[in-house]
Amino acid sequence: MTPTLELATLAEQSGTQFILALFVDLRGKPCAKLVPVEAIDELAKDGVGFAGYAAGAMGQEPKDPDLVAVPDPASFTPIPFVKEGLALVHCDVYVEGKLWPYAPRNILKAMIQRAAEAGYEPWMGAEVEYYLVNRNADGSLTTADKNDLAANPCYDVRGLTRMYDHLSGISKAMNQLGWSNYANDHEDGNGQFEQNFQYAEALITADRVVTLRYLLAMSAEERGMTATFMPKPFADRTGSGLHLHISLTSRGTPVFPADTDDRNLGLSDTAYHFIGGILEHASALQAIIAPTVNSYKRTRAVAVTSGASWAPNSPTFGGNDRTHYIRIPDNQRIELRGGCGSANPYLAAAAAIGAGLDGIANGTDPGEIGAQVTSRPALPATLIHAVETLEADPVMMEVLDAVGADAGVSKYFTNLKREEFFTYHSQVSAWEIDQYLTAF
Repeated sequence: MTPTLELATLAEQSGTQFILALFVDLRGKPCAKLVPVEAIDELAKDGVGFAGYAAGAMGQEPKDPDLVAVPDPASFTPIPFVKEGLALVHCDVYVEGKLWPYAPRNILKAMIQRAAEAGYEPWMGAEVEYYLVNRNADGSLTTADKNDLAANPCYDVRGLTRMYDHLSGISKAMNQLGWSNYANDHEDGNGQFEQNFQYAEALITADRVVTLRYLLAMSAEERGMTATFMPKPFADRTGSGLHLHISLTSRGTPVFPADTDDRNLGLSDTAYHFIGGILEHASALQAIIAPTVNSYKRTRAVAVTSGASWAPNSPTFGGNDRTHYIRIPDNQRIELRGGCGSANPYLAAAAAIGAGLDGIANGTDPGEIGAQVTSRPALPATLIHAVETLEADPVMMEVLDAVGADAGVSKYFTNLKREEFFTYHSQVSAWEIDQYLTAF
């Protein structure tokens, strides 16, 4: 949609009757209010209020004033394939007239502005991987497609065909929205899929990841399934990633390609410094792009039925090689493969931009292709290790505080994640009972 058009005009042109005014919290939970088109002028002018503490991880207590979600008309998205006459719009969050520093979309916009001040425009593509499952009465999960049992199911045409209605419905929706869906495939795990859309400016891509997750969830529910972006829903199957393809332009001109390159990847010094920055901060970055307890069961996987986990476990880079933390598919972009399905797309994009810009500013050398620089810490083994590394990295902490240096977002986030880890750690698992019940 054309960004300059007013929200009311966009709604009228698309036959919209109701609008979901949407934002996500720091955990990535989508929050919205359903606004009738009759109230669209009020929505556009004043936004819509939320009790922030009730919404989720938004840095508020019950006593605090409302979060006000103000729609960004450029993100207006008609979704009549979900419900006739329905649309959604992504919102920027304010409190008492000021941008709220805990809102992930605000954080990404602040980092995009920093990139602009350095002379760059960040572009991103995203690979959204997910499983289609059913939950049994005992809480266990099974593959929604009961016939998806192959030992090597990746790209299996039969698995694709059995899920044709779901996959084609999402593909048609993406193309109707102008996202240019170009592929839909069965991934490496039984019941795992990926549906791709064209890259765009970083903010647009992050908005689209949030929208796509919503569309996938609704489509699956309609068909009696659950779409899960949980990084590792099955211990013996490949985990789900959120791989980010990143490039920079400067006044519209790509800055990553180069005519000469001693490493023979066709990249410029700027590109290598950007890669160096990401690798330098990779261990702290993981707390943001792999932000759950379950994330580290993906990156530390030791065995899966298909034979490969496809998740990086050390901060290295290389050419068209999917075992690296950063893959270089061509000289136009890099692929950051450390992120998982639980990543908040706004925070993941912001953190990647922040790490890369720091590398450019400091001329950081990424090291040799395929080699881990010994001075850089290994990727963290668990969420608590990642949180501790994040707390020790001022560059990555400062990304979280991008909207307000004194707001304490970074401390709030690390405390949130520390509590998540220790809540998990306090549970007694079936594995512990099996190992220890009669062992002593």
